[in-house]
Amino acid sequence: MRHSFIATETPQPHTASKFSGTLLEILDRVEYSRVRMDVVDNPVYRLRYEAYRREESVPFNDAGVVVDDLDTAPNGMCFGVHIDGELVSSIRLHHVSARHPFGPSMKTHADILEPLLARGESFIDPSRFTADYEASLAYPALPFLTLRLAVMASVHFQADACLALVRPQHTAFYRRVFGSEAMGETRTYPGLTFPVQLFAAYVATKLPATLRRYPFFMSTQEERTQLFARPAEDTRFETPQRASSRLAYERSLVEQEFGAGRMVPAE
Repeated sequence: MRHSFIATETPQPHTASKFSGTLLEILDRVEYSRVRMDVVDNPVYRLRYEAYRREESVPFNDAGVVVDDLDTAPNGMCFGVHIDGELVSSIRLHHVSARHPFGPSMKTHADILEPLLARGESFIDPSRFTADYEASLAYPALPFLTLRLAVMASVHFQADACLALVRPQHTAFYRRVFGSEAMGETRTYPGLTFPVQLFAAYVATKLPATLRRYPFFMSTQEERTQLFARPAEDTRFETPQRASSRLAYERSLVEQEFGAGRMVPAE
């Protein structure tokens, strides 16, 4: 039986910490834009290339972009993150299911994921998280702002878990922030020069605590719909969407005050 959760926007939060308050202030200036994945000259692809070249993770190429077969997968989505109108980071997401079993984690840990897909589970599989170098220095919390998209996608698509196929030295971050747990051992991803390990955070059991601790991950249904539900032929497909973190958090405080907010398992 599949389990997810139903949230009246958000769980009952604690008062925002200083860190969360700072992130909420930055998110007041953040917009997310969905990228058409068949347009390879989009600045997002150049941002990827520059970030990977800084670490010498990919070879030089004349086009100055990084693309792969998963960029055109039917379950793939790519997003840019903008602060004050400037592109600062990007991320790619795949909603992996039995119908569309395409995603980076399937290239390395298909033997682990395929049985779960066969029994009806689905996953959000983030990848290609890249950041502008200057922006990463100016905004050390940029990973939080970017991975907020993966949190929103997990809710919107009612995924069972959000995966993290990451370098071993980054696993501590995912354990601490998302409560992620190891699903598979360290393996090699095609085309990359560093090893990766598969972690997962199951939504029903891990996300409520993450949202209470980090309320800037909260979002409204309106924001999620604008980002994930627009058809490709919609003329507003790439229109930047302002982050709704503060609105979602303030709504949750009102719900908490009047006893209306709740988060319960959905059978």
